[in-house]
Amino acid sequence: MPTFTAFTSLAGKSGAEALGEAMERLEPAPTGVGVLELEDGSGRWEVAGYFTESPDAAGLALLAAAFGAAPFAVSELPETDWVAHVRRELAPVRAGRFFVHGSHDADKVPEGSEPLLIEAAMAFGTGHHGTTLGCLRALDRLVSDGFAPARIVDIGCGTAVLAMAAARIWPVEILASDIDPVAVEVAEANLRANRLDGRVRCVVAAGFDDPALAAAPYDLVFANILKGPLIALAPDLVRHLGAGGFAILSGILNDQAEAVAEVYARLGITPVRSERIGDWTTLLLRHAAEPREI
Repeated sequence: MPTFTAFTSLAGKSGAEALGEAMERLEPAPTGVGVLELEDGSGRWEVAGYFTESPDAAGLALLAAAFGAAPFAVSELPETDWVAHVRRELAPVRAGRFFVHGSHDADKVPEGSEPLLIEAAMAFGTGHHGTTLGCLRALDRLVSDGFAPARIVDIGCGTAVLAMAAARIWPVEILASDIDPVAVEVAEANLRANRLDGRVRCVVAAGFDDPALAAAPYDLVFANILKGPLIALAPDLVRHLGAGGFAILSGILNDQAEAVAEVYARLGITPVRSERIGDWTTLLLRHAAEPREI
């Protein structure tokens, strides 16, 4: 069955969401519509529709004009076994002591490593992206430094690879949250596949907005999201991070890292280390004192 995509971009979240809703009323109707913020710091949003029939070019043109969006780029995708493709393309990833792999590479796990199984069909958060890899490396350094947390939370957990990595090291209370219910389902499936179910509790929540996450203070907070949400989350994260605790932040483009670090520094969370991998920076911060107001 052929698959067609139609992509556009425009400024502003509200306009992008409204355009996405309008696309759902097209004929032929899309099988799905996605709306997400571009990660280039431009403030623009991408709107994409997926179709099993060639979309209505005139209807797309009218929508683009009505919402002030760029003209839609329409493409027909070749039929591809994407899981098989990902399995071929995504080699296992070594991040310090952690080894992230699919089931097809289970025989390649090095002796003495901490294996983390993430299937190819659940590729977001496999460790290949610079943000996840940076977080795993920062965690590995904390372990090597002898850090021993009692309570950990992974905000915006995605596949829960970071929460699982922590669970491989420390038999402590670990919580994970994501705003997307599907991501939480994926996270729970990954926990079962890694025999870590019961070690990490997953909840659907925006940031810390769930009673299950009120068990502060945390000694270690992961937040691999984006610049805007990280800045918005800062006061709440600081309130939940105990004195002496660490925060590992990523999803930050290299030219955004200083701005994010400054916001947290004003709240008393001081930078310890940063690492650039490709276009992305991971920050390791520490809460050395009581939180301060911005």
